[in-house]
Amino acid sequence: MPAKKKYTVTSKVKRWVGEMAAWHFAGVSGKQADEIREKYGKNHKGFGSIPVEVTIGKTTWKTSIFRDNRSKSYLLPIKASVRKAEGVYDGDEITFILELQP
Repeated sequence: MPAKKKYTVTSKVKRWVGEMAAWHFAGVSGKQADEIREKYGKNHKGFGSIPVEVTIGKTTWKTSIFRDNRSKSYLLPIKASVRKAEGVYDGDEITFILELQP
């Protein structure tokens, strides 16, 4: 398994409404997604998820990013508590640090 690697990502927050709840995601695409898929994709968990530690502003938490085959990117779910703490809303462009966990 590759060593930990940090990525600084800028992405727009998008809200997705499901049957039971609304979720907010930020995407990881382009060369960063290609590199993550190449280096870490073989070690993914269920649903193509890869464990990560994420920092937005002053908030850091552990979660997973999920492969989106349609857009050839990864999706980062952003918890409500993080959005509230950092003032993040649907349509905002945010920058976050993504550290992949071995």
